[in-house]
Amino acid sequence: MNSQQKTFRRIVTGHDKDGKAIIVSDAPPTISHLVGGPGGPTFFEVWHTLETPALIHPQPDENDEKSLVLSPPKNGTRIRVIDFPPESEEIRKLSGADASDKFKSMGQETASTAHEGAPHPLMHRTETLDYGIVLEGEITMILDRAETVIKAGDIVIQTGTNHAWSNRSGKNCRIAFILIDGQFTGDFYNH
Repeated sequence: MNSQQKTFRRIVTGHDKDGKAIIVSDAPPTISHLVGGPGGPTFFEVWHTLETPALIHPQPDENDEKSLVLSPPKNGTRIRVIDFPPESEEIRKLSGADASDKFKSMGQETASTAHEGAPHPLMHRTETLDYGIVLEGEITMILDRAETVIKAGDIVIQTGTNHAWSNRSGKNCRIAFILIDGQFTGDFYNH
């Protein structure tokens, strides 16, 4: 963990043998992944569910995924925190093939929508509904035909849109993402 990254706690509740609410664990997330090597974002995997409605057990199970998986499980959810360091020139110059490789390392090569003339080399799209809550710093959200700077306290609702994140601020940005498995309706344009 580099000096910019602050630890945060993941507190999981459950029930004791008498059915009373207890704290099952209170510690930093146990699984994190640095994507793309030094200078890349760090994904802290907090929790995921495998179905909807989510099954609630007296003693919740720990995450069982050891590798990074970009989207939530089918019919499930995922919460993660991502630390985005300032974007390097190296990221801005990625080729389409390099971008696909980055998404492949996240278990979802097909998410990459990089192409010549794209607004950012890490443009991607997933069949999910995502809530992004900026915890600290700021980052630029890039869409096909728009971009905006989002800052600490802002909340983004991503509705399966093609997008990329670009930290142009010079400081770390931390975002909590809640990802919900989704399905595109038949009225989407495939352009």
